[in-house]
Amino acid sequence: MTEKYEVIVVGGGTAGLSAALVLGRARRRTLVVEAGEPRNAPAAHMHGYLSRDGMPPAEFLAAGRAEIARYGVELVHDRAVDVTKGEDFAVRLAGGTPSGGGRTVHARQLVVATGLKDELPPVAGLAERFGRDVLHCPYCHGWEVRDRAFGVLATTPMGVHQALIVTQWSKDVTLFLHTVAEEELTDEDRRRLGAAGVVVVPGEVAGLVVEDDRLTGVRLAGGTSSGGGRAYDREVLFVAPRAVPQTDLLTRLGAEMSETPFGTYPVVDGRGLTTVPGLWAAGNASGFAEQVVNAASRGYRAGAAINGELLMADLDMAVAGVRG
Repeated sequence: MTEKYEVIVVGGGTAGLSAALVLGRARRRTLVVEAGEPRNAPAAHMHGYLSRDGMPPAEFLAAGRAEIARYGVELVHDRAVDVTKGEDFAVRLAGGTPSGGGRTVHARQLVVATGLKDELPPVAGLAERFGRDVLHCPYCHGWEVRDRAFGVLATTPMGVHQALIVTQWSKDVTLFLHTVAEEELTDEDRRRLGAAGVVVVPGEVAGLVVEDDRLTGVRLAGGTSSGGGRAYDREVLFVAPRAVPQTDLLTRLGAEMSETPFGTYPVVDGRGLTTVPGLWAAGNASGFAEQVVNAASRGYRAGAAINGELLMADLDMAVAGVRG
């Protein structure tokens, strides 16, 4: 038996749940496929979302899942491993759960809200502390660590920008150039860093100093064979992970992609529609800078647009039938 929905949403994060909520309230038969790997899982709290500031991400998503269930939206904990498009979209699931079973589900419209993954620089200790005292976004976490001793780990010259931004939350900031050569800094970079009071430390970072389960320093490579390089006292380290968009389903369906400084993302219109009819992208699957509040907005916009597309398509078919 073919399991057919009006809309399938792949990705049960903020953007996917927001789209599903709108569609459920519009009485569209909708399925959400959720793999359970939210980008913000390492964070204890999320911030900048009006009325939900400080809420744990897991609690936020649980509330979203409960809300979509009230409107009849189905959710399956599974992974979409393949997709094809003929008369409709056919999404093959991995299975491995009683509700999954490796089946193929079909829909007239497809929303890809699979987000992105953060790849951290290969520095010892970063992954273990990420989301705690190794952070990437001052707008997400800056208030909670304000006025502490900050470090910024540069992996590209863009690390200068990050170091300057975080001075809004602390005046004690050290920029570790790490893999960036000193000569890569422009004269403007140096003037701004000096004006902001940022200390610039050349040399590669070997690892973190952790005492009593808290970050206390950043250690450079080199030095003696037993002691390593010099350690700088720091309480917080900001780092810019490499963002890896999870856009495999979009490329399989032939969506046009665009290279950006932050990765390859689909070309979408203002509503989230890709260059493939009926295929939509929302949240971090459509762009790098989608915070939780932005992702919710993008999902809402896509959901409303999809309902309009389906409605007009059905009306056009009815008109054609009457004329025939």
